[in-house]
Amino acid sequence: MNKKKVGVFGGTFDPIHMGHLILAQNALEILGLDKVLIMPSGCSYLKDTEKVSKKEHRIEMTRLAIEDNDGFELSVMEAEREGNSYTYETFEILCSQNPDIDYYYIIGADVFMSMRTWQKPEEIFKRCTIACARRDNIPEADLKDMEMQLIRDFDAKVVFMDVPEVVISSSDIRDLINRGMSCRYYLNENVIEYIRKNGLYR
Repeated sequence: MNKKKVGVFGGTFDPIHMGHLILAQNALEILGLDKVLIMPSGCSYLKDTEKVSKKEHRIEMTRLAIEDNDGFELSVMEAEREGNSYTYETFEILCSQNPDIDYYYIIGADVFMSMRTWQKPEEIFKRCTIACARRDNIPEADLKDMEMQLIRDFDAKVVFMDVPEVVISSSDIRDLINRGMSCRYYLNENVIEYIRKNGLYR
């Protein structure tokens, strides 16, 4: 019996924007995934948590952004976890609960280049395939060199995806909102309304 293929796409999502959704949708189709888990982060050891919106807001914005896409599913496992959130723990839990699923970790090239410095990267690589979206700012030679290092050191499985590069950042969106400017076309309309109602980023 063929295993199901499920993508995992995590992020702070503060707020989740069209660039995130476009990457997730492309991964769904390019890799032939059964679904993509959209996973807002909890307390990341890589982020200043004082500057991150409450998890309740980030979860709800994510839910609103993906509710019309049957290929996406909200996962709150990282957001609800106590203490710092580590990716290796996420995949330990997912794989122990769902041994019949092959997981694909969807990331951008900039994240891919830094993965060997994460907490217990070997635990991540042995439990999922890395699905890396190429980026114009990372030369192909650098990506292939990193891939070879990760295969050599961790027996990593890596697939590269050519997807449209949509240059949008959550920090730029927060700045626009703070200046009273429109975020139309950057964000899902329901997310825009949620931000307005809750007075976020002002």
